[in-house]
This record gives sequence, structure tokens and C-alpha cells, in this order.
Amino acid sequence: MKVITKRLILCGFGNVGRAFANLIHERRNDLKKRYGLSLELVAIADIDGAVHCNNEPIPIDTIMAHVEKGGTVETMEKIGRPGMSGIDALTRIEADVLIEATPTNLRDGEPGRSHIMTALDKGLNIVTANKGPLVLYYKEILDLAKTKGCRISMSAATAAALPTLDVGRLCLAGADILSIEGILNGTTNYILTRMREEKCTYDTALKEAQEMGIAETDPTLDVEGYDTRNKLVLITNSLMDQTFGLGDVEVKGITGVRLDDIDEASKKGKVLKLVGTASISDGQISLKVEPKALEMEHPLATVNYSEKGISYLTDTMGQVTVTGGKSSPVGAAAALLKDLIHLTLMAS
Repeated sequence: MKVITKRLILCGFGNVGRAFANLIHERRNDLKKRYGLSLELVAIADIDGAVHCNNEPIPIDTIMAHVEKGGTVETMEKIGRPGMSGIDALTRIEADVLIEATPTNLRDGEPGRSHIMTALDKGLNIVTANKGPLVLYYKEILDLAKTKGCRISMSAATAAALPTLDVGRLCLAGADILSIEGILNGTTNYILTRMREEKCTYDTALKEAQEMGIAETDPTLDVEGYDTRNKLVLITNSLMDQTFGLGDVEVKGITGVRLDDIDEASKKGKVLKLVGTASISDGQISLKVEPKALEMEHPLATVNYSEKGISYLTDTMGQVTVTGGKSSPVGAAAALLKDLIHLTLMAS
């Protein structure tokens, strides 16, 4: 089998970035054997600097050991580059693909937006876990990608390991999507599941989720429905060829959900879930995020705890649903790797 080599620049070395680097190092032999793919990480750029070995692949195992001991990429002996930004790395170092894993910024999309635009301008393909640039500048980014003949893969930004876009784009090819319903946030689904099964209050379930590391210390993005909104916008734009922004979504989170609401739904044979919906009426697409009482026969009704799910209603294939997908940095890293493999195989 002919081996294709792809040179990668990784921007962002937090939990997801580290999990990705570790994954491609651990799977390097398997990737060559199964896919004929050699992935060379030629630079990692983080907050205070970068690491690269001129034109040689960087030693991932050495870097991971250094970071696990409390070090940072720019303090690596000989190959650390204090002060080198992601833009610097993308400008100076030859590569084929940008892996964008910096934290999501919903104010202005930076630094991810600048990383993506710079990479596209140089003709690099993009694989991203960062929602910020895409929800804020979707049309601008897609237009530049088309002009430069580049591809953008964003599975890791639309529910991590849950293959939302793969199913919608590939498995439903040839069908028209009539509606999309998704449980796209594991934190809120965990809270609502605990409230129903343990009869505990919202505050108790949230505290438990925080103690387990499922919910952030500041859970606003999740519990107010904003994370679901962001993912819904990306999925709808990508699969329905739209350019919706964050302000186009009607959003209601779960902070107002009480045990009485859970019990009332149960008495009616229903279950309360935070659902993101894209529906079409009279040719117009509307987007909504809200706690929704689902009939137990609904394909998403049995998606519990931190699992996620998405259900597509189509004109020719009926209703197609996929559930599961690991909600973790490793799950997001696996989605990055999957996108990278698909991108390479499709190009070849």
C-alpha cells in the first residue's frame, strides 16, 4: 500500500490537543497499515510559544513526557520556541493540514479565526474542534475555503465523537433532510436524567455533575442551552446549506426545570430532554433549543446520562437516528483523527 504523508500543525495544546497528539502517536503504525497514512506533527503552538524541529517531525512522546512533568511546549530543550504564535507557525512552517484545537471564543472567535484564515490563505486543509470561528464567521471562512480549494472538517465541533455530520452528509446522500432533532449536550442530559431517576433537584444534579467533572465550574454555556445552540447552527449550516448566526436561534435552557416538570412529563408517558431542533415550515427553516417532553417512542427518548444523539427526518429514507459518542477530550480527539482520515482518503 502506498503511504501518504500529511504534515500537521496543531494549534492549542490543552486537553483535546494533547489527546490528539497522543492518539496519532499511539496509532501511527495502525494508521499506516489500515489507511496508508503517515501523520507528521511538525509544530505545536500554544499560549506562550511553540515547538518545532525545522522541517522534521517533532518527537511526540518526548513532548508528552515533558508536559506531563509540568513543562510547556515552548520550554522544550532545543526545539521549544518561546513567543512563537500559531500565526507565526502557520506562516513559517510548511504543512498540509491545520488541526485547530484552541479554546472556543464566542466573542470574536480568536485566535482560532486568525489561525483558520491564515491556514486557508496558504492552501492548508482545516480540521477543527473549535466552534467559535465557525459559528461567528461561517460564510467568510467557507468562501475563502472555496476560493483556495481547501476542505474544512468540523465533526469535533458538532458533538465530538457523535458522527452528526458524517451521517447527515454521507449516509443520507441523495435524500432531503426535512428536520433535525438533537440531544447535543452531555452535561444537560446527565442533569435531566438524574433528576428523573433519582428525584433530585436541579441544583443537586448540577453539583453532582460538577463533582464528577461532567459539568464545568461555570456551567452557563451548557445549562443555558448555548452549547446546544452552537452545535445546532453548525450542523444546520453544513447540511442544509445555510448561513445562520447565533441570533437566529430561539434558546431556552434547563435552569428553570423543576422536579414538578419532570414528574408531569412522566405522568404523561414522556421524558424531558434539552433538544435542539431545525424544522422546515412553508419553505422556511427555524432553529430552536428548549426542554422538550418526548414520547417514549421517540428515538431520542432513551438517550440518557452524558450520551448524545441526533435524529434526521428525511423524504426518502424516513427517520434516521444515531446515538452515543464519547463526551471527553479523547472523544473529541478521536473525531479530529476521523476527520483527518476521511479528508485524506477523499482527496486521494
